Parts: sequence; structure tokens; C-alpha cells
Amino acid sequence: MIPFLDLKKVNQKYEEEILLAINKVIQSGWYLQGAANKEFEENYSKYIGSKFAIGVANGLDALRLILRAYMEMGFLQEGDEVIVPANTYIASVLAITDNKLKPVFVEPNFDTLQIDPSRIEEVITKRTKAIMIVHLYGRCAYMDSIGQICANHNLKLIEDNAQAHGCYFNDNRTGNLGDAAGHSFYPGKNLGAFGDAGAVTTNDEQLASTIRALSNYGSKQKYVCEYQGLNSRLDEIQAAILNVKLQYLDNDNDARRKAAKRYINEITNNKVLIPNIETWSSHVFHLFPVFVENRNAFQKYLLDGGVQTVIHYPIPPHKQKCYSDFNNLHFPLTERIHDQELSLPISPVITDEEITKIVDLVNKW
Repeated sequence: MIPFLDLKKVNQKYEEEILLAINKVIQSGWYLQGAANKEFEENYSKYIGSKFAIGVANGLDALRLILRAYMEMGFLQEGDEVIVPANTYIASVLAITDNKLKPVFVEPNFDTLQIDPSRIEEVITKRTKAIMIVHLYGRCAYMDSIGQICANHNLKLIEDNAQAHGCYFNDNRTGNLGDAAGHSFYPGKNLGAFGDAGAVTTNDEQLASTIRALSNYGSKQKYVCEYQGLNSRLDEIQAAILNVKLQYLDNDNDARRKAAKRYINEITNNKVLIPNIETWSSHVFHLFPVFVENRNAFQKYLLDGGVQTVIHYPIPPHKQKCYSDFNNLHFPLTERIHDQELSLPISPVITDEEITKIVDLVNKW
């Protein structure tokens, strides 16, 4: 069986360094907000190109804290609108509604699978205060036209960079294209911890300071709480692990690109739609989605042939039970994506032999 993602094999490459890093934390006797966290924040902000990085507990909290900080700073108020792609993972939307803000869904462009800039301005109202773009599948969602829309309407641009560590737009990395970005280091991500972990990156000093306080019970000074905050901190062991793996992220992304290039060049079955990748070298291929009308049968066929796949994601946010108020909305492109998407195995450790087997199976479908 070819696994969808062999995390054990991914992490074995760095096992010796990771164990040394963990042991260093254990021996230090300091397990929260210590040297490892500081080192990772410095290294990650340098990698992304931002002035600030704030380690937090997970990627959802990173997005929640960005929006909450803008509320504390007076830029956002309850009921304000945040534009978000309709075809995203639910975490993007949860961050908005958790702050009692209103998500406004916009369809993607099917060629890019990212939010369609040509549809954004038609949904902007006087309550619109931000656009959240999602670099879904490891592909850059940013376009100059989106930046121009934000400038024209005085909107904050927030990036959900959970799936795109190391991705580029021209000479800048995603996570440093807008006003702030949320990052997830869930174990399966391109830069993955050994549990939940996340970060916020920004060039806004006031925003960074507010987020750091909010994530620490609302406190900038111990036992003195300026805000009604929460507890969302990156622990030292996860920071130490991420410090090790960050050194190899670009190499791992190159391995993903190599695998993706083979899929793109070698899958020729016209019943299996491959994403339109014009500048594939800038993407980091967190996932490799394909689209098939008879997805369940296709998935079973691959599993019977020894290939494990995953659906990302079977139910779009506006059709989830928890968002019953949105269930009457209809986004045909989004619903098509969620009905047809199937992710093929891709990782830094997938072998040429495994790709050959997968391509052969796909082409025979």
C-alpha cells in the first residue's frame, strides 16, 4: 500500500537532530516561551521575510487572533464583513465567525482553485473590512489585482498560509504579502510539528504586540491583563522541532515539486482533470488534487490497486450543519470542487517507483 502521507518516514530523515533538540529543551527546564520559541520566531520571520512572527497554539488560533487583534485596535467591530473563498477548509470561516464577524463567500476561479479576483468587488459593502485569501493546496492565492482592491477600499488583507509554507509570489513568500498571515504547523503540513502548532507573521508592530498579549491571557506584563485574552502559545518542544525542520523546508518543497511535475507531465487520462499549473515552480504542492466525476468509484479503484488517497474536502463550509444559516447559499464552482476533488499522495519522501505506479493506475482508469 502506498500511503497518502508517510509521516514517520518524513520525520525519520531528521530524527537525530530532532531528538537532540528535544533533549536540549528537556534539560533546560523551561518549557514555555523560552529560548527555543524565541529562536524559532526569529528564524521563521526571517524565512518568511516579515518583521515579526508570533508562535501560537495552532493555525486556527493564528487567524482568530489576527481578527481579534484588529477588533481590539478598533479597525473591526462585531458584524463587520470579511470576504473569504467559498472553497476553503472550515478553519478559515471559523476564525471569522468566532469573532462575531460575517463571512462573505466568493467563488474560486476553477483554473487556479483560488478566490476569483473578478468576483470580489461585487460583494464589497460599507461593512466590508478585510479580505482573507487562502493559499489552498500550496498554491499562491495572491494577485496584484487583490492588493489593488484592498488599497482602493481600505481593506486589510489577511493570508491563510496554513498550506503554503515556502510558496512564492514573485520575490516574496506567502505570509508576507498582506497585512498579516496565519500559519499552521499541523503534523501533515509542509512544515509540520509533532502536534498542534501555529504562528502569525506581520510587519505591523502594534498588531504583533496585541496578538502576543492576546495569546497570553491578554497580558503584556505578568498578572496584568490589558485584554480579555486566551491561552494560545507555542510550546518549547514544538518550537525546537520546527527549528530543525525549517532548515530543510526548501529542499522538501523541491522534492514535492519534482513529484508534482511527474504527475502533471505523465497523467494523460482525460477523465481525470489535473490542476492548471502555469508557473508550477512557485507552488509548494502541499496537496496534489485531481478532479473526477465518479470520485467514490475512482477512490475505491485506487485503494484496491494499493494507493491511499484523501478527499479535501467533502463538504464546503456553507453546507456544513454548524452553518445552517448559510445552507441555502449556492456556489456551483465550489460545490463542483468539493464533489469531485481527490488528493493523490505527494510528500518529500514519495519515490519514483511509487509515482510510476500511481500514474499507471490513474491512466488506466
